[in-house]
Formats: sequence, C-alpha cells, structure tokens
Amino acid sequence: MTTGNKDLSIYLIAGETSGDTLGARMMHTMRDICAADDDMPHLHFHGIGGAQMEGEGLKSLFPMSDLSLMGVAEILPRLQSLIRRINETVDDIAKREPDVVVTIDAPDFCFRVVKKLRERGVKKPVFIHYVAPTVWAWRPGRAQKVAALYDGLMCLFPFEPNYFTRHGLNAAFVGHPVMETKLALTTSGDRAKARAALGVPEDGKVLGLFFGSRMGEVKRMGTLIRDVALALRKNRRDLSFMVPTLPHLEPELRSLLKDIDNVHFTDGVNAKSDSLKALDAAVAVSGTVGLELGVANIPHVITYTMNPLTWWLVKMLVRVRFAHLANILLNKRCVPEFIQDAAKPDIIAKAVSGILDEGFESEEQRASFATMRKLLRGRGDETPSVEAAQFVLGLAQTRMETLSRPAGVTARMAASGA
Repeated sequence: MTTGNKDLSIYLIAGETSGDTLGARMMHTMRDICAADDDMPHLHFHGIGGAQMEGEGLKSLFPMSDLSLMGVAEILPRLQSLIRRINETVDDIAKREPDVVVTIDAPDFCFRVVKKLRERGVKKPVFIHYVAPTVWAWRPGRAQKVAALYDGLMCLFPFEPNYFTRHGLNAAFVGHPVMETKLALTTSGDRAKARAALGVPEDGKVLGLFFGSRMGEVKRMGTLIRDVALALRKNRRDLSFMVPTLPHLEPELRSLLKDIDNVHFTDGVNAKSDSLKALDAAVAVSGTVGLELGVANIPHVITYTMNPLTWWLVKMLVRVRFAHLANILLNKRCVPEFIQDAAKPDIIAKAVSGILDEGFESEEQRASFATMRKLLRGRGDETPSVEAAQFVLGLAQTRMETLSRPAGVTARMAASGA
C-alpha cells in the first residue's frame, strides 16, 4: 500500500471485552505494518474501547463498560442511555471526519451508529465491520442490511463471506482470533507442566467442567453438570475435576460442588488457558468454550437446556443442524451434543466415559480438531490480526485513491485550458 506518507485517521468502536481484544491486536499490528515502510501513513486512532485498546493509545470517547452492560435484558431500562451514547458517537465521528470507521462486533450499537451516519449523508469514511453477524444461523435477511451499511466486512469463519458478497459487500475471511491465543500453541509437554502448576496428579484422569460465563447459565445448567460428575465418580474414584470459572461465579460453583472431592478451581482468562492444557476431556455448556476446547485438542461433549418457549423459538428460527461451532464448520457431528430433552446426566456420563477411555470417539474428535484448526487459521501463514490490519489498510488505500481522483482530473483539465 502506498499513500504518500499522509496521516490516516481510524475510528474504532468496541462494545465488549472480546471486541477490545480484537481492536487492540489490530491497532498494534497496523502500527507495526506502517512503521516498517516509509511510504505507509502515520496512524491516528480515535473511538471507543476498553483497557486493551487504551493500552495501544486510544482515548475512549466514554467508558466501554457503558456498552458492555447493554445486553438483551438491560436494553429497555437503559434505552435512553443507549440512544444518548449512539448520538454522542455519531456526533464525534461527524466532527472528526476519520478516513476509516471500524466497528467491532456489538451489532446492536454499531449498526445503529453507522445507519445514523449514512442517514446524515456522511460519506468520507470507509465503513468496515469486524465479526460478521451469524446470518447463517438465523435472520438471514440481515446480510442485505449489513451490505447496505458497510463498505467492508471481516469474517471469522471461512463459510461466512458468501452470505454477504452476494449482496455486493466486500467481505473477507481473516481467520479466527482463537488461533492467536496460547491454546493454539499447545505442545505435548504442556500437560505435565500445567498439572504441576495446578497441583493436579500427573498420572490420573482430569475432566474439565465448564458451566458458562453467566450466572443464569450456572443456575440453569449447574445441577445437570454436577450430576454428570457424580455419575462418573461412582466408577472412577481417581478422577479429578477442573473447573475454570470467573471470580463472580466461583462462590456459587464451590457451593454446588461441595460434596464432590478432587475438584480444582481456577479463575481468570489466563488460568483458563493453562487449565485446559491439563485436561483429558471436558463437559461444557454450549458456546465459545467448545471452540476453545477444540483448538486446545481436548475431546469433549457439550450440553444446553433452555425454557420450553425459547426452545420452541430456536427450533422455528435457527437454520443450522448443530450447536457446536466445530460441527457447524466441518458439517458433521464430531463433538456429541446433548441439547434440551437429550440432556440427561447418565447419557452424558456414558459419552464422557468413552472419551476418558481413549476410545474411537476421542481419536475421531482429535482428527476433526486438526482439520478445524487449519480452517480457522486463515488464508495463508499470517495471523488473523495481520489479515485484519491488511484488509483495513487496503480498503483505506482504495478510498483515498478514489477521493483524490477528482482533484487530479481537475488539475489536468486546468492545465490543458479546458
């Protein structure tokens, strides 16, 4: 990319911790790319982000936590606050006139901001969104709406771009961020080190119990996963349990599991990465943790229950056959799923027991995870952050060339006396 060494203003919006991580990595990588080439632009960052993006030099317009708290349950009571923050962000972007606006996930907030900017007639920035909405799972009509709002879209899964390119949007698969975590770098010697650090016996079997990241999930799923552990304990007295969790959930989980021995708790993101390396198998609530377990090469099962009305709506609206991202990505059942009526402790315990015995199921899962990791890595040898940074800088170059073209044409016309 050649820009004549001009300044490039990039406005970033992240609404939650995962987006803050993506934004910080992208900022760092873009700065490295531009610093390595004298023809590259000088970067200036503005916008909304958390501690990680602020660590990369961003001064957030307002605390990112104002958006992180606005989940589905909080939208109505905080609607006025949300509208105020949307308008504040729109005004700030209109005033700064950045070259690029990159919104990261948080569609409820980000899409409204971009829609208002479009309605105002703000045309200068390149509008790019990072993390495609899951139109492949439900509400496919959103793809056309996203294409009308944005100039570019960075997708985390290889099958996603086609849903948007058919509507004329420049969409690209940049790789999944989990491939930049410590989980993707696990080696054969890591298990012994992790067990020693966590005080877990090196020669026994260790089962991970993942209850989810929200108190509602713990309340709803906790008894089921506990009963799976109790069923396994009957025939496996030497089995240890690892419970990676978060500080606000740990007291609840300790109380829930108080009657089971050999339970080890860890809390925090880094502790979770380390504890995964100590596992032989896992039982997990359906969600991102399933993808993380697959990347860490840990055979596992997932489970989930919901109230009957929600389950009926899911069956009516969701368009995919599977719940686990590995199963969706590979289009086959490689990880057992025990959802709703199938979520019975003895049935789940039997499946987990087969994995702990290192049977065909565990080997088949590991082979599938190897394929999955290749698919998530991206198009080449670059990390997802490099792919994302190059995508943003590439679209910025295209827009800058387009904007400069009329001035060049005018100059040539003036020189020719036209």
